[in-house]
Amino acid sequence: MARPKGRAQTRAWAGETARSTAQARELVRLRTPLPALLPALLAPLLTTLILASVLLGGCAGLPPARPPLPEGMDADELLSEIAACHLLRVMQNQDRAVTDAVVIAALERSGFEVEQMVERANALARIAASRPAQHEQMYDMARAACDHLAAWTGAASGLVRFGEDGGIGKTWLVVDGEIEPGFADEAIARLRQEKAVGLIINSPGGSLYEARRLGRWLRENGLPVGVDELCTSACVDVLAGGIERYVTANARLGIHQSRVPAHLSSHEGGQLSVVSAVLYLREMGIDSSIALAAAAVPNNAMYWISHREALETGLVTKVIPSFHQSQATPRSSARLPDPRMSPAAPE
Repeated sequence: MARPKGRAQTRAWAGETARSTAQARELVRLRTPLPALLPALLAPLLTTLILASVLLGGCAGLPPARPPLPEGMDADELLSEIAACHLLRVMQNQDRAVTDAVVIAALERSGFEVEQMVERANALARIAASRPAQHEQMYDMARAACDHLAAWTGAASGLVRFGEDGGIGKTWLVVDGEIEPGFADEAIARLRQEKAVGLIINSPGGSLYEARRLGRWLRENGLPVGVDELCTSACVDVLAGGIERYVTANARLGIHQSRVPAHLSSHEGGQLSVVSAVLYLREMGIDSSIALAAAAVPNNAMYWISHREALETGLVTKVIPSFHQSQATPRSSARLPDPRMSPAAPE
């Protein structure tokens, strides 16, 4: 099958990435050792995190003159939350040189040493390996830990990668073209291959199934999404999946009704389409009025979302001047090509 023209490239962008700190550099130096359970890092084991503060109680202490602990939580429980959020990103990415932005913020605010957090993360990993039947529950608790730390620190949760020198990784994968069958798997594979910290997408749309599958993966793995040119129809669902969602001042966002499958009546298909769109946007924490606006526009027309409306509904979290581009690969005839590619150097 011929594929539309497009591009994939890497960019370095420092806009909303966590700043390199003493804690971050120490985290790279130590790196969470991947215990014996990691050779079995398959999909079920991506849910092997736990908040086991009850089992590990009484081990942590905070230095004096630090901000108050989160309400209803003691120091040991806080340390377990930080470690669980960190371990979530390590396990999801099968990479020891990653963490979450809220982990860095929580370490700075709490005054815990990185060594304490790494030791606790290793203990949590051992407990998780011994309790395979509780993986789903452990996973949910780890996600809740990241959310709680984000609320406590005021930092946005999201994937952070480190280089060998302790610098923050800034490689973003850029993708153009229609969203066709296989798009999500290809994009995920390239994001992992290039160790990207975010996705920039410009697309006229395509498969809603592929778009929402990729959107859920991006949200699950803490990756932001950006648009710097055009994103319409199903592309908006990819944007909605970003943990943070950026557009440049010149970016255009458009929506309309989805095409009704041939085996459904236009009325039945239209209702199912609106319901699924509403549920997806609610899942992503975005105002479902976006789905209702799309339902009022015929498939052969377009409703252009203003940046103000995008911000008010939560579809976009920030409008930025531009993405910094560095060492981008040339355009290619493949939608998600696999050229020789060097990661963009941090600024």
